[in-house]
Amino acid sequence: MSTSLMQFRVDDELKAQATAVCENLGIDLPTALRIFMKRTVIANGIPFSMTLPKEDYKSSRAVRAMYAQGEAAKKNGTADMTLEEINAEIAAARAEQDALKRDAGREG
Repeated sequence: MSTSLMQFRVDDELKAQATAVCENLGIDLPTALRIFMKRTVIANGIPFSMTLPKEDYKSSRAVRAMYAQGEAAKKNGTADMTLEEINAEIAAARAEQDALKRDAGREG
């Protein structure tokens, strides 16, 4: 298979940014351009997007979840509970579960 040399002009900053993204994806820029061209032919159009999140997805999701839990606690009236109250409630729930298990064991 013969090959052709392609040349085109691009802004230096854009090239540097694209190169950095490709490196984060584990490929070099020429490979990314070859992939793009092959997939363009297969799809008969713009084929795909390879993106990296602009922010740490997991941490932003966790922060949103914490805020949601805080709002739920306010609605339930549990937002102002002390650690001792929380621990007492947990202990009571565990004791109730243990009693249910003991009762179920006696019936079986």
